[in-house]
Amino acid sequence: MAITTEQVKELARQCGFELVGIAPARPLLDFERFEQWRGQGFAGEMTYLTDRRGAMRRDPRNLLPTAQSILSVGKLYNTAHPYTSDIDDPERGWISRYAWGADYHDVLRNGLRALVDRIAEIHDAPFEWKICVDTAPLLERSYAQAAGLGWIGKNSCLINQQRGSWFFLGELLLSIPLVPDTSVPDRCGTCTRCIDACPTNAFVPDHDGGWQLDSRSCISYFTIEKRGEIPSTIAQNFGNSVFGCDICQDVCPWNRRAPVTEDAAFLPASVAPDLKELAELTEDEFRVRFRGSPVMRAKYAGFLRNVAIAMGNSGQANMREPLERLAAHADPVVAETAREAMAILMA
Repeated sequence: MAITTEQVKELARQCGFELVGIAPARPLLDFERFEQWRGQGFAGEMTYLTDRRGAMRRDPRNLLPTAQSILSVGKLYNTAHPYTSDIDDPERGWISRYAWGADYHDVLRNGLRALVDRIAEIHDAPFEWKICVDTAPLLERSYAQAAGLGWIGKNSCLINQQRGSWFFLGELLLSIPLVPDTSVPDRCGTCTRCIDACPTNAFVPDHDGGWQLDSRSCISYFTIEKRGEIPSTIAQNFGNSVFGCDICQDVCPWNRRAPVTEDAAFLPASVAPDLKELAELTEDEFRVRFRGSPVMRAKYAGFLRNVAIAMGNSGQANMREPLERLAAHADPVVAETAREAMAILMA
């Protein structure tokens, strides 16, 4: 007996996914928006978006030729801990909410792998499948929108009307034909809170009267993806961010009543670590402290660079000593960033 669409969705919920929807495994018109976006250079130095992997996003069948359906899922990661605006201690750094717990790639892949096993127990015919989580060349938010999980807001995040935007997205490409869901309308309206709140003005108008993210001005891009030095004129707007940024989600009205996760994988031990403590981490200590965490993406030198920037922005005189130590660091980017941070601190 062939598995039904509702059975697949129920199994996905049983595997821990709060949002579940189906989209056809076919090209979307949204690919043209993506092409325009990367053509304008807004991807910065993220080559996985600008090389041949970018073009692969045109058709999901480039990943699985037999794909007929895309099961799009959302995994809640919001917690009851403070938002960025609630942290007023300049001696503490800010790590983006999504990186407080375990690496979401592993969590979502494990959940989707368990889902494949459950589908195989019910579906009476061989089928092909492929799991996609973030790193696969697929327009995740666009297919999530097509699957009815929410709309892509002005802050470029997928927003669900009932549950907000604190979700990791994943996909299961299936050769099984399933009944697709319908997309939901954009409900951002005239609200521009995310745009107004962005300290680096990373949101810029697009060709259709909407908004798009210029990664080259985004705190998350600089603190996570960018390698090398960061111009001090930009870094001065980072505040105390040492990995990522949540401001455009923190201020979103649709997150006012966002639920919180009960998944232990995303519950943090600390949400705002002491900057001086972070500055003293050796590379081995960094690896031990953030093993299994998305923070590893920044790499050790990139993380220390970010810490130096946050200390320079703190306005606290007691940050001078740890900055002086970082100014003597063996990594030239860390050392130069620390020197620039001291100049900002002492100005």
